Order: sequence, then C-alpha cells, then structure tokens
Amino acid sequence: MAERNLRVALIQETNQGSVDANLSRIEQRVAEAAAAGARLVLLQELHNGPYFCQHESVDEFDRAEPIPGPSTERLGALAARHGVVLVASLFERRAAGLYHNTAVVFETDGRMLGRYRKMHIPDDPGFLEKFYFTPGDLGFEPIDTSVGRLGVLVCWDQWYPEGARLMALAGAELLLYPTAIGWDPADTDDEKARQRQAWVLSQRGHAVANGLPVLSCNRTGFEAAPDVGRGIQFWGTSFVAGPQGELLAEASTDQAEVLIADVDLARSESVRRIWPFLRDRRIDAYADLLKRYRD
Repeated sequence: MAERNLRVALIQETNQGSVDANLSRIEQRVAEAAAAGARLVLLQELHNGPYFCQHESVDEFDRAEPIPGPSTERLGALAARHGVVLVASLFERRAAGLYHNTAVVFETDGRMLGRYRKMHIPDDPGFLEKFYFTPGDLGFEPIDTSVGRLGVLVCWDQWYPEGARLMALAGAELLLYPTAIGWDPADTDDEKARQRQAWVLSQRGHAVANGLPVLSCNRTGFEAAPDVGRGIQFWGTSFVAGPQGELLAEASTDQAEVLIADVDLARSESVRRIWPFLRDRRIDAYADLLKRYRD
C-alpha cells in the first residue's frame, strides 16, 4: 500500500500577553513550520490570550469575537501565505450571552472550511468553563481539507471515547485536539506524573481504538490566576501518535516549540485490516450508552 505521507506541525506556546502579540508569535511559528515542510499546522486551545477560565468574571466575555471576524481574517491570510491547512482555536461570540469554545479550520488558500464547537465543557477548580461556554451544537462532524478529513475536537473532549469514535465513524482520517491543560502547583510530583500520563494514555487509546493518528497540541508555561487562585502550570507534552498509539513525536513539558512529525495516512488502512474494531462492534447491544447511568 503506497504511503500517503503528511508532515504536520504542532505549535506549543506560552501566552505572550496580548492578542496581537500572540498572533504575531503564531505567524512566526507557522512560518517556521512551513519552512520545515509542514502541510498541516495545529494550534493550542484559546491561543489568542491567557487561559482566562481560571476564574469567573463577566469582563472576560470582552475577549470573544465573531466568526468570521478579525482573528479568522488574520489566520486565514496566514494559512494562504504559507500554503498550509491551519487549525485554530477561538473564543466565539455567537450572540449576546451566547459564546462557544470553537476550533476553526482554514484551507491552504485561506478559506475557512468549517468549525467545531467544543461539546464537553468542564467545571473543575481552575477550569471554570461552564461559566463561559455553551456546549457545541454542530455535532461530531469531520471537516474535509486538501490534506485529509480532519476530526477536530477540543481539550476536555479528549477524555471521552464517544467523541473520537463518532468522528471515526464519520470518516475522519486524523483526530486533532487543541488543548489547555496543566497542573495545580500544590499537587505532589507523583500526582502530577499520574495526571500527565493519564492525559497522554487516554488519547493514545483513541488512536488505537479507532486506528487513526492523533495530534494533541497543549500550551506550556505558568499562568497566574486572575484572583486568589494558585494558577496553572501548563504541562506542554504536545504529541503526535500513530494509528496503533505509537508516539511519533513528543514535545517537552516546559518549552515553547514547533513539534514536527511525519504521518503516513495509509497506515490506518493497514492497521484496521489486522485490528478490525469497527467490524466487530456490537451496535445491537449499545443502547445503554444513551443513558446517563444504569441504575
């Protein structure tokens, strides 16, 4: 089976302090990725600013913008300038009082091909997203691009096998996760290690269960809480896994970097022939998955 090689780049960055500074850094990093031969570039979650969901404040809604809007115009031009498919992550203002955490996909000519609104919304200490984001209503629909059919999900979605499976069943060729996740500085080193390992293993499991490559791009660096919280140390570790969960590339925990990997899209066909998980699914016996819990 002939190779279908795709060079991908994940932009793992720290917050630069303003929308303009963050987008300027992204422009620099995408240029580096394109110069290295990348044809698909994935950015981290909510890359235009800090991870503001550490507290609840109505003033933070001022960060949201319409889609299309100023950032999509700039990011689309960036994709066209370097001839890459670009996956971005924005705070979408859909209407007054209605906001989403939204991934946007741009074609190599700068066109916006589609968007995905984050479906699973966390509400945990330091990750108070239910205050800001309405759950997505676009479903789990892959987005067709010149480099393949992309199953784009966002951060908290990465813990749920259902989202990955539904993207796979809709024909996704890769699973992509823009992410913002890190440690509470008060956690022990052992607990930090367990959390980070669980995060990687969960997504590698999606690769295995669906026979698909996975790209997960996290931010890095410490971001202080806007109030009295302890802040978050984002753990980086952006990575690319193949369709058997094998790690093709992995970034550091604490450095901004452009992670490059080569993905052979044809391997998914080969892997699924020897591990035919889709063939052996018992779809006649899964009705209880539609229940919250079996009492």
